[in-house]
Amino acid sequence: MKNISVIGSGTMGNGIAHVFAQNGYNVSLIDISQEALDSALDTIGKNLDRQVQKELITEEDKNSALGNITTFTSTEEGVKSADLVVEAATENFDIKKKIFETMDANAPEQAILSTNTSSISITKIAAATKRPDKVIGMHFMNPVPVMKLIEVIRGYATSDETTKTIMEMSKNLKKVPVEVNDYPGFVANRILMPMINEAIITLHEGVAGVEEIDTVMKLGMAHPMGPLQLADFIGLDVCLSIMNVLYEGFGNPKYAPCPLLVNMVTAGYLGAKTGEGFYKYTKGSKELVVSDMFK
Repeated sequence: MKNISVIGSGTMGNGIAHVFAQNGYNVSLIDISQEALDSALDTIGKNLDRQVQKELITEEDKNSALGNITTFTSTEEGVKSADLVVEAATENFDIKKKIFETMDANAPEQAILSTNTSSISITKIAAATKRPDKVIGMHFMNPVPVMKLIEVIRGYATSDETTKTIMEMSKNLKKVPVEVNDYPGFVANRILMPMINEAIITLHEGVAGVEEIDTVMKLGMAHPMGPLQLADFIGLDVCLSIMNVLYEGFGNPKYAPCPLLVNMVTAGYLGAKTGEGFYKYTKGSKELVVSDMFK
């Protein structure tokens, strides 16, 4: 297992490519846009530079990692030699289904097909392929080069051999893999997202303001980041998508997304990536400024 294809060069995709390349794997990074790929390589380079500055790796390690990455704008070409494919595209089932059909048709017969989905059913994704026993979830945490956890999710048909291979490979990446079963939200987001949603409901009902809610959770519960700031960091659209998966998957009203979250996503206030969510974000500034909507 030396040749890894990563589909999607966004925040998660470039982080996943970074980690595999840094640990000696040959990485094919795939996206439909060469501009996106160039931006991803630039991000990986800057993140490796930070590791050099912190003396976590050497300049030689950095150059070696970058040398392990090849970019492709064609999925068909990019997965031809893969031992493992990691899909890290948008959190949308229809998009993932099409990608998995292409992966299945073009990757070697023995290749394992994995997805970085944070909530979508592995079993449902695997059903789009002719190798459901070789389909598995590899849910990396953001930022990938820093966070240790990989949630390894078994679909209904995922084989013991596939699971064992991915658990061992995750350890080779110096990560801590945790095996979980395929239910809506898995473990991480089944617990995290209702908490974030409840924080938004608390704000929506006027119990407390943005800073007050985040301060209570940071100082009272020892969370490194408040739930509203974390929602901005994840992306409010992603939070809404996961809440909808939980709501539809369990049919339980406790998972219904807060109307405020729905309205913010509809209006395009998605958090850090759009410059405003519960807080306002200015490039180059680390100061947390509450959005005017909540002052």
